[in-house]
Amino acid sequence: MDTSPAIRHRRLGRGEYLLETETFFALAVEDVFPFFTDVENLQRITPPELAFEIVTPRPVRIAEGALVDYRLRLFGVPFRWRSRISVWEPPSRFVDEQVAGPYGRWVHLHLFEAADGGTRMTDRVEYRLPGHPFAGPVLPLVRRQLDRIFRFRARTIRNLVG
Repeated sequence: MDTSPAIRHRRLGRGEYLLETETFFALAVEDVFPFFTDVENLQRITPPELAFEIVTPRPVRIAEGALVDYRLRLFGVPFRWRSRISVWEPPSRFVDEQVAGPYGRWVHLHLFEAADGGTRMTDRVEYRLPGHPFAGPVLPLVRRQLDRIFRFRARTIRNLVG
């Protein structure tokens, strides 16, 4: 049985795009959400080729307004990324927004809902590539990379949480 999440892409306009994916866990929301309260798990669910590293001193308390700094490599190019938790409503949802990093805009909603004897986790990412309007030619490459990252993430979370 294929347990890969369905990933949908849509253009929003003004150089903005939407990635949406849903992953199902045969566990209650209260058993899934705590995984996301530990910033160390973000490193565990990121593909190894991205060389993802959290640089914020630990422990990091995840709450509204928390800032988390990372270092990673994309296509061999090193860069830094800073996220801010702009919404924190356990156990139903949270939002992280890129404050500084490779995208022109990145807002990632994580939504957790009870569904069919388990939890449906929906990721909704609104993003804009840097260099808009000239970034169009790299969009297919970015979408493929995001698909790989989100598939890896769903598989890894399922293994670690399930």
